[in-house]
Formats: sequence, structure tokens, C-alpha cells
Amino acid sequence: MHHKLGYLKKHYFHYILLAPALILTLIFKYGPMYGAVIAFKNFSPIKGIMGSEWVGLKHFEKVLSAPNFEVILINTLKLSVYGLLLGFPVPILLALMLNQVRRAGIKKNIQLFLYAPNFISVVVIVGMLFIFLSPTGPINQLLVWMTGEPVMFMSRPEYFRWIYILSDIWTGAGWASIIYVAALANVDPELHNAASLDGANLIQRIRHIDLPTVRPIMAIVFILAAGGIMSIGFEKAYLMQTAMNLPTSEIIPTYVYKIGLQAGDYSYSAAVGLFNSVINVVLLVTVNIVVKKLNEGEGLY
Repeated sequence: MHHKLGYLKKHYFHYILLAPALILTLIFKYGPMYGAVIAFKNFSPIKGIMGSEWVGLKHFEKVLSAPNFEVILINTLKLSVYGLLLGFPVPILLALMLNQVRRAGIKKNIQLFLYAPNFISVVVIVGMLFIFLSPTGPINQLLVWMTGEPVMFMSRPEYFRWIYILSDIWTGAGWASIIYVAALANVDPELHNAASLDGANLIQRIRHIDLPTVRPIMAIVFILAAGGIMSIGFEKAYLMQTAMNLPTSEIIPTYVYKIGLQAGDYSYSAAVGLFNSVINVVLLVTVNIVVKKLNEGEGLY
């Protein structure tokens, strides 16, 4: 006990610096968790959380037996899994390519070009998609010139996932590559010079020098991405929804919004959200165990 008090006195300034972030986390992250109890009650805003009737797992049974929930769950999983599989390697490839650019001025200009889409509002991005992919937009004008017929990209369900995922990669891949670029900046250039003298080509140098450097970061990023696979963004999916593409664009976050805020069924929407969060936690733990076994014991924890 005395040893712990001595340690706290010695490093008290560090804890003072940590305190604001810790307090904000407790208030805005852990505090709202109390509200999840309404998933087990027939919540009434008049009676409040404590005064509402306790119904146990009734709303969860309703979730699992809902006729359209299976489709919504599959839509969410497909959008998340496809996005992870297609989007995860892109920042790594960008970082490896940027690492080969030796002229600082050119490298900075390329980075600026790659990072810029990340700072465009989601609303603006979706507006751009509707303009470019509209029946009279530039892409359809080219298709009409080539095939004679336009394609209703934003109305047909089969195109929704690809538009969502590819636009996500365009806006986020450059920014996501920063962490890998920073890791590669620590690689000693002499390693590459020595490998070149030994006859190693570019692919071999990337495989045996660059990739081992970023592998621990890749493992952590993949675990976090896989753990949040059900936490797909609500705003973009909701903005891209139309009456025609609803069979593939309706996902759990948009479903919770419509049921909870628009229909006023707060308990049912809370049950759906809690069910979603439990799946995320299970995925996080499972993926971390698998990655640790494949990555020589290195994982998130």
C-alpha cells in the first residue's frame, strides 16, 4: 500500500493530465450505459426508467422473431464484412507505395490529395454520389454513349453495397494509411540499402522489411475493425436510402432510428441496439484470440 501511495505521489501530475479525459469518458461513455436497462422494460417517458414495468427478455424475443430482422441483420453483416475485407488492405498498400516516394515535396502533395476526402462532410459525399450517379449525371452520360441506356445506380438494391463500400474506401483509406506511414518512417534506410546490395528486389524488401514492421499495427487495427463490424455508420446509410434500394440498404442502425425515434418504441429499439453491441463484443474477443494465435501471441490484450 505504501509503495502504491509513493508511486501516485511521484507521478501525480500525469494523473492530473489524465483526469479530464477520464471524467469525460465516465460521463459520456459509461454513464449512458444505465439507459440500456430500458431494453428489459416497457419504457414509458412519463413513468421514467425506474417506474417502467420490467418485462425481462420480452423485447429480445420480439427482435429475434421479427419477420424482417433476419434480412436487416444479413444486410448489416454483408455491408460490414465486405467493407472490412475490401477496405482493410488499401491503407496498407497506400502506405507501402508512399514509402517508396523519396522526394519530400512530391510525397506531401500525394498525401494531401489522399487525405483530403476524409474532411468532406458525409452529407456532401452522398450529395456528390447522387449527382454523379443520377440518370443525367456524367457517369450515366458516358454509359448512354457506350450502351444507349442509363443505369439507375441509386435506385437498384444490387448497387447499394458497392457504392457504399467503394465511396467509404475513397474517403477513408488515405487517412487510415497515416498510422502505417508513421510506422514505416521508423524503418532504418540502411536495411533497404543492405538488402539491395544483397540482390533483393523491391517486392522482397517490402515483404521482409516493411511488412514485418507494420504487422503488429495491422493486427491491432484488424481486431478493432472486426470488433466494430456491427457498428456501421448510420448517417451515410440513411442518407443513401431510397424507397427502391431499401431491401439492401436497411441495416440495424437505420432500423433502430426508425423504430426508436420515429415510431417511439424505445424499449424495442434499445433491445436491438443492445443485441448489436453484444455481437460486437463477442466478435472483438473472438477475433483477438484468433489473431493472437496467428500472430505469435501479439494481439489487442
